[in-house]
Amino acid sequence: MRVVIDTNVLVSGLLTPFGPPGVIVGMVAAGRLRPCYDARILAEYDDVLRRPAFPFADEEVAALMAQIRAGGELATAEPLPSPLPHPDDRPFLEVAVSAMAEYLVTGNVKHFPRDRRSGVRVVTPRELLESGLR
Repeated sequence: MRVVIDTNVLVSGLLTPFGPPGVIVGMVAAGRLRPCYDARILAEYDDVLRRPAFPFADEEVAALMAQIRAGGELATAEPLPSPLPHPDDRPFLEVAVSAMAEYLVTGNVKHFPRDRRSGVRVVTPRELLESGLR
């Protein structure tokens, strides 16, 4: 299943591996989810995961990034016509639309107003798991 994973889900998943975000990260690592991305998303993942505020070792970040590249799908995203409340979220929705991802998984659903989703299903990690994905 092709999904776009917001950075907050990766961070939460690494910090709390047994909660829903952690299950999502585990499913990516196991190849059960195919993360869609572009260069902007990969750069944000790498930047955020390497911040001193987080306890992630460089080797762990590098391994996760390699897994995402190897098991994921690079997308060429087209700009969307409508802005989002948070401009930093735009790449995630643009990639989801362009890659025809089944879901955009985020902890901030409210950042993606229904009238601007371009048909993309935006869900929380818990909602994705409750959809019968496990």
